[in-house]
Amino acid sequence: MPSKQLFLPGASGNTQFWLPVAQRLAHPAEKVHIGWPGFGSTPADIKVQGFDDLLALVSAQIHTPTALIAQSMGGVIAVLAALEKPQLVTHLVLTVTSGGMDMAGFGAEDWRPAFFDANPALPRWFAAYHEDLTPKLATLRIPTLLLWGDADPISPVAVGQRLAALLPCAQLQVFPGGDHNLGNTFACDIAPLIDKHLSSVP
Repeated sequence: MPSKQLFLPGASGNTQFWLPVAQRLAHPAEKVHIGWPGFGSTPADIKVQGFDDLLALVSAQIHTPTALIAQSMGGVIAVLAALEKPQLVTHLVLTVTSGGMDMAGFGAEDWRPAFFDANPALPRWFAAYHEDLTPKLATLRIPTLLLWGDADPISPVAVGQRLAALLPCAQLQVFPGGDHNLGNTFACDIAPLIDKHLSSVP
């Protein structure tokens, strides 16, 4: 059972994204909402200049049994953190993320041009991350809940299905009409699933 829940946002860095879910969780673990320095409302930090720095930020929070609950880009960091500290990451909840896979073969929409048009002040280095984690996913024997919507062009259901096939202890839940903000807009439906998932014994 995790003693801490870390909530990781997507590329927007919105630390409020997971609040509707967190407020509905009955699981008593400490809840921590991570922000990305230089993204959203989180002040920039000169020491954060790449994905490795974001990983270090999250990894530093994992010193007790911890569940990682992650959206989109945050899901890649969650996978990296779980690979780094598999003995302390008890559960994963991944929503509409690439999970570190190459999205080219899944018909995914390239979100970057419109995203940067809407968020011109955000750092650009995170969009260049291309490490392929596929060969490592089979080593993650951590209970994983995959949450997807069937109306998300950025991370289509096929991505969730592929992750479900690659991760040894994963289950996939697809929500009709769910888009890329699924973790926020479907909070009422998602929170009970996460509670049940966090109560499972690794």
